[in-house]
Amino acid sequence: MIRKTLPLLFLVLGCFVLRLPDATSQTFGAGEHKQMRAVRVNSPSPKVDGCLNDPAWTYAEFVSDFLQKEPSEGAVPAESTKVAVLYDDHAIYVAARMYTRHPEAVRTDVNRRDNPGNAEQIILSLDTYHDHRTSYDFGVTASGVRFDRYHPDDVEYNTDFSFDPVWEAGAGVDSLGWCAEMRIPFSQLRFNNQPAQVWGINWNRWIPALNEDDFWIYTPRNESGWASRFGQLLGIENVKPSRRLELLPYVAGNGRFEDQPSKGDPFHDGREMSPRAGGDLKMGLGPNITLDATVNPDFGQVEADPAVVNLSAFETYFQERRPFFTEGNGILQTQGPSYFYSRRVGGAPHGSAEGDFIDAPQNTTILGATKVTGRLPSGTSIGVLTALTQREYARTYVDLTKTHGRTEVEPATGYAVARVMQEFGKDASTVGLILTGVHRDLPTDNPLAFTLRRNAVTGGGDWNLRFKGGAYVLDGYAGFSHITGERETIVQAQESSARYYQRPDADYVELDSNRTSLSGYTASVRINKKNAKHWLWGSRFAVESPGFEINDAGIIGSTDDIASLWGLAYRENTPGKMFRQYDFGFHPGIGWNYGGVRQFTDLELNANATLKNYLSVSVDGNVSLRAQSDDATRGGPLMGKPMSWNIWGEISNNYSAPIRCGIDGYYWHDENGGWGYGLNPLCSGRVGRRWGFSVSPHYDRGVEKRQYVGTDTTGAPALTYGTRYIFSTIEQSTVSARFRLNYFITPDISLEAYAEPFASSGRYYDFGELPAPGRRDLRLYNTDGTTIVKQDDGSYLVTDGANSFAVSANDFGYLSYRSNVVLRWEFHPGSTLYLVWQQNRSGDKNPGMLVRPHSLWDARRTSGENFLAIKFSYWWAVN
Repeated sequence: MIRKTLPLLFLVLGCFVLRLPDATSQTFGAGEHKQMRAVRVNSPSPKVDGCLNDPAWTYAEFVSDFLQKEPSEGAVPAESTKVAVLYDDHAIYVAARMYTRHPEAVRTDVNRRDNPGNAEQIILSLDTYHDHRTSYDFGVTASGVRFDRYHPDDVEYNTDFSFDPVWEAGAGVDSLGWCAEMRIPFSQLRFNNQPAQVWGINWNRWIPALNEDDFWIYTPRNESGWASRFGQLLGIENVKPSRRLELLPYVAGNGRFEDQPSKGDPFHDGREMSPRAGGDLKMGLGPNITLDATVNPDFGQVEADPAVVNLSAFETYFQERRPFFTEGNGILQTQGPSYFYSRRVGGAPHGSAEGDFIDAPQNTTILGATKVTGRLPSGTSIGVLTALTQREYARTYVDLTKTHGRTEVEPATGYAVARVMQEFGKDASTVGLILTGVHRDLPTDNPLAFTLRRNAVTGGGDWNLRFKGGAYVLDGYAGFSHITGERETIVQAQESSARYYQRPDADYVELDSNRTSLSGYTASVRINKKNAKHWLWGSRFAVESPGFEINDAGIIGSTDDIASLWGLAYRENTPGKMFRQYDFGFHPGIGWNYGGVRQFTDLELNANATLKNYLSVSVDGNVSLRAQSDDATRGGPLMGKPMSWNIWGEISNNYSAPIRCGIDGYYWHDENGGWGYGLNPLCSGRVGRRWGFSVSPHYDRGVEKRQYVGTDTTGAPALTYGTRYIFSTIEQSTVSARFRLNYFITPDISLEAYAEPFASSGRYYDFGELPAPGRRDLRLYNTDGTTIVKQDDGSYLVTDGANSFAVSANDFGYLSYRSNVVLRWEFHPGSTLYLVWQQNRSGDKNPGMLVRPHSLWDARRTSGENFLAIKFSYWWAVN
């Protein structure tokens, strides 16, 4: 059995790890010897207007020894750049002069804040803790667009755009090229409380017209590292971290208007007006810790989630877009599972209500939330988040008795997440811990107590051990989960799609209807070689016990998994006659459940290349061998998985081109006769300096031969444990398109429009049942002595000898149209006015018929609601 081999596998991995190269002989990157000096401003501070004519800049110490990373690594830049830093008691000031022989070719496309696009840009990177691991980027384009981001680790392209400080920048084009100035308040930076500051620093100039990327210190293509390679910024003395206090109150109002309100509905007449008020607070708790708090947070201007049709047994994951939860959320993420999925906080109520008319909240109200984050001088990073949501009720009305009622659909709930991470060693290795908790106020007489867990606690440790300056990385995690509740609730947890304890042929798990708790664990270890000219490799081993459950605060699909994955890749980053770079790799993997049943064996090959003209091409092929599925019957016995193969490809033009175009697509086929394909074109770019657009249509079509339909016990054979597991063929098609059209008056005033029509259809046919556990074929109805007849209501009647039973009709034709128009004006640093118009429409049409491009227009004509909102927020800094 696989379970008996786990200790041996971990022992073998441990012995292998002990043979890793010694880390003590390695120091940080070659950039460490580079230094520049910030000069204190004693005269009036520079005016941030993009013109370097202030007297203060005559005292600055400029540096200009940049080198190319692209297109010619290590070469002298085609255009020169010089940069300098000044400071006073309140802020640092940055000057950058970008020379060019062709000022008319400087790209000055206007975009909104945090979207530099393909305009020419200069970026300052600061490692203010000088920990050689984390850093902040502050950038400005030639048109004056500001953008900022955070690097949570020593990886150049791993960036967090939720970092949202309040700072100023200006830019201007002249006969020599263009200039940029920045003012970054010390209150927006985190650094150690020391008399003399030593920060890591780097600079990056991007020239899209030349496809040229210039750095003060670049990371070679065949090596890794980012902040560990920075130079040093000296000269900042006698400044203290700010005990800042920032307030961001808001007032808002919205109106919701329905096209076709239900007749006789006492709760909705098609119009709904509501005012709101709330606010955010940011306060320094000492020099290194920041408290963020929010009361009645408002997310009215957030773009709606895309429409999906989910026919699986697993939850759809949606990206978090709410500012309070995205900003600084990186500290709450781990090397391992997603212990914290912030969409759980304030999500849709879990309960339901009965009545002819129901008025239920779409989302749970967040009464308040707090977040404490920071980094101590010892190299310890901490993050704590708490949130409280209120008890929610649905109003009901029964037309026959003319009675009103109220049903609780969500209990009052508290959420808590705590994370601590310690950095150590010369190569900035880390270890961390995380703990999450959810408590729902559920007395035993509350009906929701029989469907929701009362308490959930999860957590674990993770590590990222770096050797030879990051050339070798050993990372991994180990975690646990524990949930408690009423017996009925824990039965539901055992029967959920994550584990299916009720499987009749599983001898290592058992459904226990008397349990009031459920516990589980997970663990993984991985070793990667990341620095090499050509050959890279990696290996990972991971386990998730059947009882592992984190879906109260986090998110996970299925558990009960044991997997071993490997990878070997070859790369060439030195430009040749045809390619600028290319790589290809082989990635096999195999997985079992805890009963030793092999669930997958995958063999994957991929290749990527960038041609000399910057055209990029990627191809990925995968073969999955026959295996067994323990979740295809959704709680029933094992079912065979067919051998299948798929291929995916993508091609796109130069990433710095004014108009970006590309397409990706896939095709798959299996030995049962299933097949499918999909196409995703994309075109985006600029029309003039101020107009931006993107169009991304999508089409897919396929036939799945083993779509789960349901179960029935009528005369079911003993071979399948007295239950029929019914499947069918489904032909599904989907067409959608995302349109964006933006007009940028200035970097701080924009009008942005988004629309996504969506249509999807599914036709079920060739119904049958699993003939025996482990089989991959079906006993099709209308064969082997059975008949199937479609009824007037669209369902099917199946007759098997003396037994008859019904199979529901599931054909669908779903239409959706979602759009919004947002006018955004940042009229003062950190202060914003929003005007929002949003539409949400949906309906059904032509169930089972293949969708076509004209279906997108049909989606636009469905009924729905219009949402209008105005929001005014003002940023107030208290010294």
